[in-house]
Amino acid sequence: MKDIVKKALTRTIRIQSTRDNQPLQLEIPPDQKLLFAIYFAIATLILLTILETTYMLVFHSFNNEILAAITLIIGTILGAFFGQRS
Repeated sequence: MKDIVKKALTRTIRIQSTRDNQPLQLEIPPDQKLLFAIYFAIATLILLTILETTYMLVFHSFNNEILAAITLIIGTILGAFFGQRS
């Protein structure tokens, strides 16, 4: 999973070369802090999903606060991916 997230967050920039008119590709890896934040967010998302499933099995109802937290984590992950790629 580590390589997949790092590869998805790596930015590629094409630079026009002046010597032979061939475009060069420059890969900029993501910051280490961003990677750790994404790993933490993914782990938190998995744990919140397990918590919501357990809550539904035990109480036979749906918890809106856990759903709001899951939505927040998904928005954070998507925001980081779209923000890094632009």
